[in-house]
Order: sequence, then C-alpha cells, then structure tokens
Amino acid sequence: MTLLLDKTKRKETLAREFYVAYGKQPALWSRAPGRVDLMGSHTDYNMGFVMTMTTDRDTWIAARPRPDGLVRVRSLNVAGESIFSLEDIAWDADVPWSNYVRGVAQVMKAAGHELQGFDGLIHSTVPFGSGLSSSAAIEMATAVMFQHLSNFVLDPVRMALLGQQAENEFVGVNTGILDQYSSAMGRESCALLLDCRQLTSEDVSIPADLRIVICDTRAERNLVGSEYDDRRAECERGVAILQRHDPATQALRDVTLEQLAASEADMPPVVAKRCRFVIEENQRVLDLGPALGSGDESILGDLFEASYLGARDLYEIGAPSMEAMIRAVRSGPGVVAARQAGAGFGGCMVALVRDGDVERFCDHVERRYFDETSIQPHAFPVTASDGAGPLTP
Repeated sequence: MTLLLDKTKRKETLAREFYVAYGKQPALWSRAPGRVDLMGSHTDYNMGFVMTMTTDRDTWIAARPRPDGLVRVRSLNVAGESIFSLEDIAWDADVPWSNYVRGVAQVMKAAGHELQGFDGLIHSTVPFGSGLSSSAAIEMATAVMFQHLSNFVLDPVRMALLGQQAENEFVGVNTGILDQYSSAMGRESCALLLDCRQLTSEDVSIPADLRIVICDTRAERNLVGSEYDDRRAECERGVAILQRHDPATQALRDVTLEQLAASEADMPPVVAKRCRFVIEENQRVLDLGPALGSGDESILGDLFEASYLGARDLYEIGAPSMEAMIRAVRSGPGVVAARQAGAGFGGCMVALVRDGDVERFCDHVERRYFDETSIQPHAFPVTASDGAGPLTP
C-alpha cells in the first residue's frame, strides 16, 4: 500500500480496513517510530556510544481485544494473516513478519506478564530492509499494545530490553540495544547520545538550519544469518585477545587505539580491522555532540566522511548500491555530511543538508542514483519524534 503520511487519512484507512478484516471497529491504537543512527554503526553491541534519532516514519497497530487468548494480526504493508495462541507461541514460517509480534508476546509472558489476546492490523511508514529499524518499531508498538490491553506498565528501558530479547532469541538476529532503545526512548526535535552500557542517554540539539535526509538505495537487507553476526563474533574474538593483555577489558568500548596497537600482532588482520573501526567510531560519536551543537560544517563533514570510509574499508559493510548513493549524495546541492545508516550491506545513507536546499537535494539524488543504477531510490527528510506509546484519537 502507498505510504500514508497524513495522520488523519492514515487512521481513517486503518479503521476502514480493520472493519473489512474483522467486522468491527478498532478499540485501541499504538505507535512506535523507526530510527536512524547519525553516528555509531555497530558500536551498540560493543557497549559503546551511538548518536541516534527517531524519525517521523513509524508503525501503527489498530487493535481490538479478544477473550480467547488468541492473537490474530494482519498488515497493510505485506500479505498474510497470522494467528497464534498465547499459550503456545511458535515460529511462523509462512508469515515471517509476524514473528516480531510473536517474539514480544513470548518474552513478555516469560517475564511473568499476563497477556490479553487481540485482533490487530499493522501499518508502517518505515521502509523495510533499509536499516531504519522497521523491526524494532513493530516490536515496540506490539509491546505498547500488550500493556494497553493487559493493564500493566513497563519502564521504557525495560520495554526496550524485552524487545531486544525477542529479536535475539525468537527472531534470531543478535542485535544490540540501539534499535529498541531509540524507538522506546525517542524525543521530539532532538537526537539522543546513547550510552549502550549504562542504558542512559542525553538529548542533543540539531542545528535549526540543518535537516536530516534519508537516502534509501532500495537495496534490501536481510540480517538473519548474515554477515552481521560475523562482525559481532569478530569483535568478540578481538576482546578475548585484548583481555590477555588487560583482564579488565570487557568490551571494545574499554579499549584505546594504543592498547589495540599493543595487542594487534596477536590478532588476525581482519579482527584488528574490525576492532579499529569500532574504537574510532566510538570516539567519532563523542565528537559529534559538540559538532552538532556548534553547527560546524567542516567538522561534521569530516566526521561523517571518516565514518563512511571506516565502515567501508575496516568493517567492510559496504555494497555497490552504497557506493553509487554516496556519489549521488556528495554531488547534491546543500549537502554538509553523509554516511551509511544502520548495519550496512545496502540500505540507506543519512545526510545533513542545509534547510533551504532539501527539495533540490532530494530531486538530484534520486535522478543521479537512478541514472547510474536504473533503480528508483527514495530520498526524504525526517524529523525526530517521541518514542513508542499509545496513539490517541
């Protein structure tokens, strides 16, 4: 279904389609936003820092309680209906997107929460497979809905941790906390400097004259069983080697470049490259806060460029589509900085663009990328939104 961005029309459409599907009107609504990492690729599972920002692209669930302990869900974005009992939650190979709903239900029940079944209709404006956390958005919207239906309240950080557990243990993607924390804890009009060890964050203002623009290559990513898990394992191997020199080391967040240099001879070259990227990326995240505050375009450009090159050359999470997109972005009017977003291997670029140039920038990027790849991309500005919660009428 075409993206519905007008909230009134979107809600009317969901209510109408809900009635078609279930014969009644929805009684409850929830929402949760996607996110974009402005800096900090792959630092979250290394207990480091990420500069993250929710977006105004989000996932909505319209629902109506049912008394029989069943959950029945459909989506306006993708085909299929999935029905499961809260007493017997199993993997659904036929409707795989429903496993995000199932996983949240399973971990909430395991945590001791009594859950109410429901009929639900889901709609998302977060592009799928693009590194903008469509999975975390459905997890957090589901977690809010279960609380809403079942009359209990979770602290947002606890909700994020349960969502991460669902993705790790049920869906089978060994992600860090970044996606779920961002979706649960987002703040309107600002980025969050997230400390992934302490699970705390600080608000960071974004200069009023700069816009965040997503440049979607439309190159689909699938992290289940992919190289994402390989990168995480390589980082863990690096930590194990570093611990021989300093047993206090718990994660790459604890390591300086000098300490890495002292241990590098003991590491396979590929492991040393992965560690170097994460250590340098952590520092770039910390440097980005003051640079955003001051709006220094030169520093912002250098930080984003170093992040992109490190991800490409040290972490090796690039793709031909990303190379084509960075060329299109760099040549666009008003661009200040650009880097890959998300886990890499395709997906999206994120750009800082001067406010008055956004429309021309998006048009340029879409034309230039299409001319090179014959793939129609999508470039669009986003703004920060509040985190997951009930959707009021």
